[in-house]
Amino acid sequence: MGEDGTPTFTVDEALLAMGFGKFQILVLAYAGMGWVSEAMEMMLLSFIGPAVQSIWGLSSHEESLITSVVFVGMLIGAYSWGVVSDKHGRRKGFLITAVVTSGAGFLSALAPNYVSLIILRCLVGLGLGGGPVLCSWFLEFIPAPSRGTWMVVFQGFWTVGTIFEASLAWFVMPTLGWRWLLALSSLPSSFLLLFYGLAPESPRFLCLKGRKAEALGILEKIARLNGAKVPSGILVSDHEIELAGKSIPMEDTQLLPPKDSEYTTPMETNPNAGGISSVLKLLSPELVRSTTLLWIVFFGNAFSYYGLVLLTTELHNGRNRCGPNELHSEKSQDVSYKDVFITTFAGIVLCLSSDNFIFL
Repeated sequence: MGEDGTPTFTVDEALLAMGFGKFQILVLAYAGMGWVSEAMEMMLLSFIGPAVQSIWGLSSHEESLITSVVFVGMLIGAYSWGVVSDKHGRRKGFLITAVVTSGAGFLSALAPNYVSLIILRCLVGLGLGGGPVLCSWFLEFIPAPSRGTWMVVFQGFWTVGTIFEASLAWFVMPTLGWRWLLALSSLPSSFLLLFYGLAPESPRFLCLKGRKAEALGILEKIARLNGAKVPSGILVSDHEIELAGKSIPMEDTQLLPPKDSEYTTPMETNPNAGGISSVLKLLSPELVRSTTLLWIVFFGNAFSYYGLVLLTTELHNGRNRCGPNELHSEKSQDVSYKDVFITTFAGIVLCLSSDNFIFL
């Protein structure tokens, strides 16, 4: 309720009232397409290194650098695109990442030498670092109680992408070569640009920025597609509710004005805060424990997953025998693309297991 007794509602309350329907399915399809493209670019690393090493006569260190620079780009992009999406919107965040990923990915297929390939693959990693922006955008349209389940469903698109990339490599690499694989793998990212005009901005972001009329318009569109109604009342942001709660005097509230040192810092109350201030917020005494634990878990998960994925082709390429470096110059055709394709199906089992665990 507002101060004058007018009913109010938040974006999360509106989404919960309208439920999961046709609108969320369309958002899932669009975001899933982006997640498929990101998975394909990551799975691509398993095939490009051995192929380029064989054709250009690269050393093992030069081959590994082709993969390493992608992760360097992701490290920079993950922070950069997060700041962009918090300040300028989720749509602009994943628009830039899609442009960078698809453009640099396609140009990688035309790379005339090793140095240019390294630079372009680093730019691809820069774009891939913005993948979580798309994930966040999708989840901000999902009713809060269902986000865990639909997050797992969304992750299933990653498995689809790895399977599609493995099958594409199986048919393309032996006949057309690595350049065609790079070019074809960049196409799914460009599909995000094709349907970008239909993608709405996150109503949660709009509400936090004070653009409530736009946020309400999107909520009304969701209601029409889902056959539901927007709650009656005035749309307010969670930040406004938090501030209103702090302003209500309690019995033990001090009536004297606080000292200068007791004022809340802008970083704690300003929804527009970003950049370094957002990192400092995560490392504040209240959040440092949770932040550290999440970073450790995510690091372990990423280290294990990417390590195993990139190891897959090494286990199926005939070069996994001990011996001098000169004997490790086998052609890329030695890679068993069929075996790699079959291995990628393990992700389906994990997704189904996760779904069953959540529903239980």
